[in-house]
Amino acid sequence: MGRHVELVEVMLMPAAIPLKLRVEGMDCGACAVKIENAMKRLPGVSDIDVNYSLQSLSLVLDEDRTSRHAIEAKIRALGYAPVDPSERTAPRPRDDDHDVMEGAWWLLPKGRLVIGTGALLMLAFTVSYVESSWSSWAYVAATLVGLVPISRRAVAGALSGTPFSIEMLMSIATIGAVAIGEAGEAAVVVFLFAVGELLEGVAAGRARAGIRSLIDLVPRTARRQTGSNIETVPVEHLVIGDIVVVRPGDRVPSDGTVIEGASEINEAPVTGESVPVSKERGSTIYAGSINANGELRVEITRTAADNTIARIIHMVEEAQGSKAPMARFIDRFSRWYTPVAMIVSALVVLVPPLLFDADWFTWVYRGLAVLLIACPCALVISTPAAIASGLASGARRGLLVKGGAVLETLGKVRTVAFDKTGTLTVGQPKVTDIVVIEGRDDDMLAKAAAVERGSSHPLGAAIVAEAEKRNLDIPKAFGSGMATPGKAVMARLKSGFVSIGSPRHATEQGVVPEEIKEQIEGLESQGKTVVVVSEGKHLIGLIALRDEPRPDAADGLAKLRTLGVRSVMLTGDNARTAAAIGGALDLEARAELLPDAKLDAIAAYKSDGPIAMVGDGINDAPALAASSVGIAMGSGTDVALETADAALLKNRVSGVAELIALSRATLSNIWQNIALALGLKSVFLVTTLFGATPLWMAILADTGATVLVTANALRLLRVRAETMPQQSAS
Repeated sequence: MGRHVELVEVMLMPAAIPLKLRVEGMDCGACAVKIENAMKRLPGVSDIDVNYSLQSLSLVLDEDRTSRHAIEAKIRALGYAPVDPSERTAPRPRDDDHDVMEGAWWLLPKGRLVIGTGALLMLAFTVSYVESSWSSWAYVAATLVGLVPISRRAVAGALSGTPFSIEMLMSIATIGAVAIGEAGEAAVVVFLFAVGELLEGVAAGRARAGIRSLIDLVPRTARRQTGSNIETVPVEHLVIGDIVVVRPGDRVPSDGTVIEGASEINEAPVTGESVPVSKERGSTIYAGSINANGELRVEITRTAADNTIARIIHMVEEAQGSKAPMARFIDRFSRWYTPVAMIVSALVVLVPPLLFDADWFTWVYRGLAVLLIACPCALVISTPAAIASGLASGARRGLLVKGGAVLETLGKVRTVAFDKTGTLTVGQPKVTDIVVIEGRDDDMLAKAAAVERGSSHPLGAAIVAEAEKRNLDIPKAFGSGMATPGKAVMARLKSGFVSIGSPRHATEQGVVPEEIKEQIEGLESQGKTVVVVSEGKHLIGLIALRDEPRPDAADGLAKLRTLGVRSVMLTGDNARTAAAIGGALDLEARAELLPDAKLDAIAAYKSDGPIAMVGDGINDAPALAASSVGIAMGSGTDVALETADAALLKNRVSGVAELIALSRATLSNIWQNIALALGLKSVFLVTTLFGATPLWMAILADTGATVLVTANALRLLRVRAETMPQQSAS
């Protein structure tokens, strides 16, 4: 009976529910740490994830132990504003984006604090001139009034598991300054701290706006056709299957397929490619693209929440939330940095007076200045700010990177391995030669097309296309084709089994006589791929195809050589074709590699350093996964966005060099930021010990460094590929 009661009680217990909030006011990783520590102390709260880049908090909540109201109250006590994402429409208008801090910044809490502390400081300054005897009391009043909200957040943070916050350091230093009679400097420090926080918020908002500006690429409304009527509706109301009219000059409201009309489309907002792309019936079209000339009717294939722009934004925001190895190291370092700095501050206060009979006032003052310098905000934000800017900069140019770790690894790549078909080449081979051994060429081509019909392989699709171009009567295949990966595909026709395979496989099967081998070698020496068509055990013909290199392939590989990166082609194609393509592009070629051989090659190159694999994201999935960084080619396809570590939406080989250059620029920016953060603090620490740094300058060492680091990171948003560092990998 007891077990049944227990079971009933368990069944009646409410399940823990997921909760997601937008938390406005987070400017750096230290803010996220404060909120995370506070949530950990609440009962019934688990699976906590705080992302300051996204300004988001997600957790699992047992409402019987902690209410949602308690969660929000704790966040407000720390000085942040929790907002239910469901209360906001998506996409959010720019003028409602408080992160950007454009316009009415003075209405925000940080803005009001700046105005209040500034007014109090000016009032105290005026009083000191009018009545000098009231000077100290005026500055004390200005200090304490401005310090109240800061101290409140300091106490809340300490009670929530973050005792060494910047607010706590500020409170201790300011109260100490008042205690030793430096109320004037204390008031200045409070004001400068408020200004610094406001500037940090502005800079952080600018960084976020770099990716959120993509939202503006999609129009707010669409012209939906229902029968003979056309109505204007919000893009959020579009559903799959809707027909929309896109006039010349209009932006495409969501992903779809052209069902009527022809035009040139500017896909630069999506892919970064400035050359317009011709679109006609059956063509895929992406949200945010601009229609140049003809009117189009487009059938919607993805909703506003799932179109290409939305997926790009989501992927980049998630990437910003993932920490690079260097960022994780900085986080670990900062946990020790502040306590150690506080110990140093205490030693500065105690050691000279106790051991050397120095003046207490002087060294207490200097110790307080050291305390203000101790905040690690600039150091903590140095890496994530650069990573976020680098990811946003890449996304604007059609270079998508899934996370800071990937972006960091790209800069260390020493070898890039390319697939051939669809990567170094256009991926659209065409039939160039038909050699008939038995029968007529049209009959042989029709049988080959029957075997390859329905195939997604570029060579198979080219054979079918050639047969359809000649208006051949393609025979019916019984059952689905049987494929031997990398070797051959076979299907049963009315006349018997017909097989299409590589010359190597056909030779192993004893199908190719010696005199035909010379013909095959002659075709392959011209850079053509030859497939052998056999019926049963009899060779009936050869089909030669050629896939030309991409127009930018040679230039893209040259840029990699400039960066000091080795390039190699890994292909399952024959050695002669690979050699012809490799010779034309001046790169090492390894041919006739089955999928397992590609993996072995990747492993061998990886022993010399990180390797990137570039492929189409489907056939090369194992190699992409085995490499240090997998890079997919493709214009906004699911494979390009979801399979690999990075994607080149431009579908250009030169994008690989741009990715590596972007990574190196980001890594360089990170080291600059670290040098700025630690360098400024080191300089001010030395000047403080020698008595050359007043308290107001000490606070500038913290807030000023944070602003400089963030501003330096934002430079990545304006960096072009041509201006990125071209240094070789060391």
